[in-house]
Amino acid sequence: MEAAGEIVIQRPDPPVVGKVNHYSIELYWDINNDYKRVGPPSKWFKFSIEEEDVKTHMYGTVYSGYSKQHVVEGLEPSSGYRFRLKVTGHNGEYAYSPVVMVSTTREPMTGEHLHRAVNMNDEATVLKILQSGSVKADIPDKLGFSPLMIAAQKGYVRIVQLLIDHGADITQENGSGKNSLMLACFAGHLDIVENLRKEGASWETRDKAGCTAMHWAVDGGNPKLIEWMIDDGCKVDVKDSCSQWTPLMRVSAVSGSADVAHLLIASGANVNVKDKDGKTPLMVATLNNHERLVRLLIEKGADCSITNEYGIGISEMAKAFNRQNMLVILEDMKKEIL
Repeated sequence: MEAAGEIVIQRPDPPVVGKVNHYSIELYWDINNDYKRVGPPSKWFKFSIEEEDVKTHMYGTVYSGYSKQHVVEGLEPSSGYRFRLKVTGHNGEYAYSPVVMVSTTREPMTGEHLHRAVNMNDEATVLKILQSGSVKADIPDKLGFSPLMIAAQKGYVRIVQLLIDHGADITQENGSGKNSLMLACFAGHLDIVENLRKEGASWETRDKAGCTAMHWAVDGGNPKLIEWMIDDGCKVDVKDSCSQWTPLMRVSAVSGSADVAHLLIASGANVNVKDKDGKTPLMVATLNNHERLVRLLIEKGADCSITNEYGIGISEMAKAFNRQNMLVILEDMKKEIL
């Protein structure tokens, strides 16, 4: 209001609180249009929103201009804030409103929260998030792993069950086609593998390279788990779709575990199977210097006379790759067999 050529600013009402979430608060003011825009902009009233610092109790300006609303952003969730409105006339006179107090809401649960809780084996938080209903149990992370895949790989038995109880899909695959069963088999977690099988996980599923859970289990190298898988009906002689490798071939190439190979062979694995290049497990084991495995394969009937697609035999391969120790073993084993 103006008196005797001077502006007398009445104390304004406090800002009105609009939409509030976990990181922002909407404020608006002058809903009764008490501060009309009369004349040129230089004569208009100017509005400022000031926020109180909880430590110093001093006020700082978060908005200044001629608008009648503002959204304060970048706030902390579940936190209280105090704001006041300042109205300034063209002659510099001003007045403050009473303080309005408002709190942001709790931060909503997201897939990131669920994955963090699973990785930390935090059962209570996992249960809380799942019960909230705001996050699906199958939500993948940036790498395409579901919470169940992570729990299965890490061996978190109770969290695996929590996720399954809340609808987690045991058949869900990551980007390479691996599911929770394959990951648990690779990691050697027998208790989780048993649980997933009880829930209906299949031995027949394959990843994008055509590998089965048995391929991944032999890479992990847990004999107790592999023995259980065999007893449960998991096939031991399935070829992948890329290299035509069976689990026995994977053992020959990766771990060289004679114990795992013995289980596979005892369950019917073909010791003379060929991959797409005509290589046998014995050839691959020889090239990878797995001495104990080479002896076992020959004892179990591996044919030393087989050649690959180029007509090259095992002894020639050993010589070409300077596997002198393997040449000695091959000759000794031949003598023993004879």
